[in-house]
Amino acid sequence: MKLYNTYISSASYRVRIALNLKGLEYEFVSVNPFKGDNLKPEYLAVNPQGVVPTLVDGRRTLTQSLAIIEYLEETRPDPPLLPADPLERARVRALALVPACEMHPINTPRVRKHLANDLGLDQETSIAWGGHWNGLGFGTLEALLNDSPHTGTFCHGDRPTLADLCLVPQLFVARVVQTDVSSYPTLLRIEEACLALPEFRAAMPENQPDSPSS
Repeated sequence: MKLYNTYISSASYRVRIALNLKGLEYEFVSVNPFKGDNLKPEYLAVNPQGVVPTLVDGRRTLTQSLAIIEYLEETRPDPPLLPADPLERARVRALALVPACEMHPINTPRVRKHLANDLGLDQETSIAWGGHWNGLGFGTLEALLNDSPHTGTFCHGDRPTLADLCLVPQLFVARVVQTDVSSYPTLLRIEEACLALPEFRAAMPENQPDSPSS
């Protein structure tokens, strides 16, 4: 199993956590968008979209982090990342989609590059723009998690689910783009519980082979 990814990518971070929780070994292949690795012909031959992550499992090549995680869930079901009950599964998916689809796309390097280079946004305006959308997403999650009896140690119950795999990387990225997350106590409590687990810690950006801090 081979994972094309990079330390700074929150989508890659999600998949690394999933692989770790399921006890799956993989080869780390660095594709750093800040170095232009994602647009090199050799990587575009693997993933024509030129984004990370990409998982190669035998002869199968999979793209898009949520699709990869669902594939892992269906082919390596233990431990499960989704509840058995259909309504609970829907709740977990909904919680996961807020950071994965409403927040993450706004903070990708190619979007920020477009804002700066093509639309002329200065750094201060870019930070405020990203903070606005991060605030809407985190505020939604805080309300959903704080008011639900299904919330436990983690986003859903007392073991990590897909929702936690999406929340923790988004909090990481929010800090990178200078979003203040101090007003979301439920999210921070869940993040702390997640990062107490070795599988989450091993997936952290600073612990990856291509991280500048490695």
